Amino acid sequence: MCGIVGYTGFQDAYEIVINGLRRLEYRGYDSAGIVLEKSDHSLEVQKTKGKVDDLEGIASQLKGTATVGMGHTRWATHGVPSDRNSHPHLSNNGKIAIIHNGIIENYDTIKIMLTDKGFTFQSETDTEILVNLIQYFMDLNAETDFPTAVRFALNEVYGAYAITVMHEDYPGVLVVGRLGSPLAIGIGDKEYFIASDASPFVEFTKEAIYLEEGHMAIISLEKGVDIRTIVENSKIQPEIQELKLSLEQIEKGGYEHFMLKEIFEQPKSIHDTMRGRLLVDEGIIKMAGIWDHIEKFKNANRIIIIACGTSWHAGLIGEYLIEEFARIPVEVEYASEFRYRNPIITDKDVVIAISQSGETADTMAALKLAKERGAFIYGICNVVDSSIARITDAGSYTHAGPEIGVASTKAFTAQLTILSMIALKLGKHNGNLGNAEFMNLIAELDAIPKKVEEVLTATHELTQEIAKDFINATNFLYLGRGYNYPAALEGALKLKEISYIHAEGYPAAEMKHGPIALIDENMPIVIIAPKKGHYDKIVSNVQEIKARKGKVVAVVNKGDTQVSAMADYVIEIPETSECFSPIVASVPLQLLAYYIAVYRGANVDQPRNLAKSVTVE
Repeated sequence: MCGIVGYTGFQDAYEIVINGLRRLEYRGYDSAGIVLEKSDHSLEVQKTKGKVDDLEGIASQLKGTATVGMGHTRWATHGVPSDRNSHPHLSNNGKIAIIHNGIIENYDTIKIMLTDKGFTFQSETDTEILVNLIQYFMDLNAETDFPTAVRFALNEVYGAYAITVMHEDYPGVLVVGRLGSPLAIGIGDKEYFIASDASPFVEFTKEAIYLEEGHMAIISLEKGVDIRTIVENSKIQPEIQELKLSLEQIEKGGYEHFMLKEIFEQPKSIHDTMRGRLLVDEGIIKMAGIWDHIEKFKNANRIIIIACGTSWHAGLIGEYLIEEFARIPVEVEYASEFRYRNPIITDKDVVIAISQSGETADTMAALKLAKERGAFIYGICNVVDSSIARITDAGSYTHAGPEIGVASTKAFTAQLTILSMIALKLGKHNGNLGNAEFMNLIAELDAIPKKVEEVLTATHELTQEIAKDFINATNFLYLGRGYNYPAALEGALKLKEISYIHAEGYPAAEMKHGPIALIDENMPIVIIAPKKGHYDKIVSNVQEIKARKGKVVAVVNKGDTQVSAMADYVIEIPETSECFSPIVASVPLQLLAYYIAVYRGANVDQPRNLAKSVTVE
């Protein structure tokens, strides 16, 4: 959720931290702050409710004053967004500063103990408890040094965290720790960078260490990076990785918003996800993560897909795909509910986790439970070396490239591409798909990037015009059948997330079981109506809507006549196999949501209250 940036070296720490925070704005936040180590080694803190621009407005005088510092963008958990709840937080003696991503679950107990010891608190946050706990351990024993006190404090808390801590008596030193929230350390030439991901330092170095779960590091120019386990204090040899991220990947490239750029990147991201895997000329799908464990899938009693949000919608489509082509029972679960209902999991189950960031806290917690109970776990994520990638037994990266916009677009269609390939590969292997049908389907899938490109070209301006008529709408209904029911859910979610218009997705057949009561001349209904599938039933649904004067926006195949004749607005998409139609149909729905949000003046890339990587439960 929150964004962390730290630096120690020879450059202007203010510039690096502020620019780094801008790179992390996609994570979602409501306040920002910075702390710098001044020439006399004292700590200078500036923080404010609002955006990084607001922070610059009060802190620009710090430019050029320090070569060590750290900054933070906060997404509120404990305490409302405010100046005093913003990070960094200082200890009571003013010598220690901390920034923190995560939640300290036992903060209340620790606060009571520290209050009894005479500590006072200026904020409502759990983070301020942690920084004072570090001071407490240093006060308790004069021989306890700063890194040791951090380790002692981390062993007393439970929850999830990524932290960076500074102490004015330890100039040039940054201490970091990680449990449940990501943290990367950039290795430069006589300089070190710390961030929630590599984007803040990608132009300075191509070498990074991704801190492992339960590890901490003491970072200084004098001694380099000293990594330890938090519990045992065992020294760890760091694994330095070469960054694949490029600067141009995380810039807008001439687009007004990252979201629009990422919508238009989908032909490439889908193609990149298939590249080296979908080999039409050879008539094969090559996925090592599946093939190396094919017996696990073939002999599974069931597949359980766990995910949250957009990834959960991808999982629903995955259920249709796998059950149709591989004939393996599939259940799709919200990761946030999965572990709390005492689910029945055995070593005959395969659990597939889907996450864009690979850091989703609820999904990680569900995976740990599944692993404890002996299930084989498979990950689908977009971020190399993320937490989910490390905990799973096998998996597939989506290769969508960095997704900066909070509302997921290209990651969603890349997830559907992976799930399609998994379903087809399993179906071919276990004999449920004959060779002719398999060859036809992989040829259709191979053509999807070109069809998405066609949709973007044909519907871009059209969706802009349609959007203008709905900027004052207060409710939307999205309908689809079969494979396109989850696509309707995803279309509604996109509109909710970025335009703040209430929208609901429904199976079209369920319209008569409640939602039809809402339909009148003021209710826009988006209906996904491709020719293949349940077209006749969709036609009936549209007739029922028009009989009640509803405004219909229809997504139809080229050349459609029946639904198009009744709809108020028509968006045409190329025809494809029903199983792949959600990939193609989702694109104009993304554009429609985007332009409605733009015309309403919403912050498209950073919608209120939302975060890109949900690293707390």
